[in-house]
Amino acid sequence: MSARVKKVALISLGCFRNSYDSESVLREFIGQGYRFTQNSLECDVLIVNTCGFITAAKEESIDAIRRAQALRKSGRARQLIVMGCLAQRYGKELKREFPGVDLWRGVKDIRGVQAAANKILPAHLGFLKICEGCVNRCSYCAIPLIKGPLKSRPASELLEEAAFLNASGIRELNIIGQDITSWGKDLSGKNNLEILLKKILAVTKKIPWVRLIYAHPKHFTPGLIGLMAAEKRICRYIDLPVQHAGDRILKAMNRGVTKRTMLSLIGNIRKNIPGVAIRTSVIVGFPGETEKDFRELTAFLKEVRFDRLGAFIYSREEGTPAYNYRPQVHYATKQRRLKEVMLLQEEIAYRANQRFLGRTLDVLAEEKDKDYAYGRTQYDAYEVDGSVFLPKSVKTGEFCRARITDVLGHDLKGEL
Repeated sequence: MSARVKKVALISLGCFRNSYDSESVLREFIGQGYRFTQNSLECDVLIVNTCGFITAAKEESIDAIRRAQALRKSGRARQLIVMGCLAQRYGKELKREFPGVDLWRGVKDIRGVQAAANKILPAHLGFLKICEGCVNRCSYCAIPLIKGPLKSRPASELLEEAAFLNASGIRELNIIGQDITSWGKDLSGKNNLEILLKKILAVTKKIPWVRLIYAHPKHFTPGLIGLMAAEKRICRYIDLPVQHAGDRILKAMNRGVTKRTMLSLIGNIRKNIPGVAIRTSVIVGFPGETEKDFRELTAFLKEVRFDRLGAFIYSREEGTPAYNYRPQVHYATKQRRLKEVMLLQEEIAYRANQRFLGRTLDVLAEEKDKDYAYGRTQYDAYEVDGSVFLPKSVKTGEFCRARITDVLGHDLKGEL
């Protein structure tokens, strides 16, 4: 009689970087003979990869641990492992709260590259995490407390992994990190993102799309703009979080930029990369944000008209400089400002998408339901941006050509 194959299940919370780490840990277990299962109700090992970035993420992670511990106590999961950002930052407190967890792992002890076959993310997508930690020290951000200072991965290691992904048949490679534009600042010799990207492009010629995720406006160089303009395989898409537009608030946030420098950068990007889609994120309700500061932000958004935008309420994180800033903005005011920004962006995004009407675009088809298939253009990132509604006849994981026939708010509708 053959030995029973042990099964490992994983709940991955948070950002793409967490998903990448989840793939790395799965690789360890698969190498030990485990089989991955999506059924967390019946497994030998259940792993929860937590997020601890802001309050809402912490609450989601704690709820997931609580549910996983119940499975462990009932015997439906035979071993429970909790890892990731929340475990890294609050390990001592969590061990007292959740005695049913068998093993705790933070983020600093995660090693390895992606599994040979994606298990968490779709098989046609690849993610390459080029750095960990952060050099920017924004006053509101807990990432340096969790992951420490910037740690750039060596170019040789990244190129080996990129070549592996190239051979695996993925259709889109996402370059990710806390701040990819800081890559190389902690390495000896001449290293920057532009140099690294040229090397990555050289070993990934089978991959049609290369996408850059999270580029700090302080470190976005003219050389990087020029490379994006010249290299057609780099998606015409930039994730450029500005966080605010008032110089007083930007200084308090320790962002290292001013409204003027951001306007200049965005102008240069749009001038040199025609048709580029720029995604940003903003924080409302930062300590001391007055109504005048908020109006400066909304005026900036109306002027710049970002194609994609995520807005967040300021989350007060202990251990960060901003935790002690005064005055704290009332929660109801934060909620009102968030709603106003999102309503404003709905109109901006709808008008931005109007430019695609009647155009024929390359669309990466990704999933289907009973009525439609769904895909993305190069102007939208996986999970965080809009979709294109497609006929069900398309093959998922592959590109198709679609003529855009309608704009549905943040989404589009296309016909083959």
